[in-house]
Amino acid sequence: MANYRDRRVGQEIMREINDILRKRVRDPRVQDITITDVRVTGDLQQATIYYSLLSDLASDHQKAQQGLDKAKGLIRKELGQHLTLYKTPELIFEKDESVQYGNHIDELIRKLNQGE
Repeated sequence: MANYRDRRVGQEIMREINDILRKRVRDPRVQDITITDVRVTGDLQQATIYYSLLSDLASDHQKAQQGLDKAKGLIRKELGQHLTLYKTPELIFEKDESVQYGNHIDELIRKLNQGE
């Protein structure tokens, strides 16, 4: 039962943060970010927000992380106003490695198919 609730809250947070990033955060460092997943702890005290970026440049990823860290307070405040939770969870932003890994696998498959 709690598992369903965690997932539902995670999806709600994901939708809200994508919206907040688009409409409320003016920082250009976070403009190309997409929230890919949100994992919430069982007690809903912490939410790990996974994001992806179109760019593969390490410098862009560093800037995006800095932008997210800077905007964390605003995002959490906005989230608190939109969520029907007793307490807004602590937010942790992490780059979604699975997206990059998936792209790497696609590239390997493409090379195999081309006989390289």
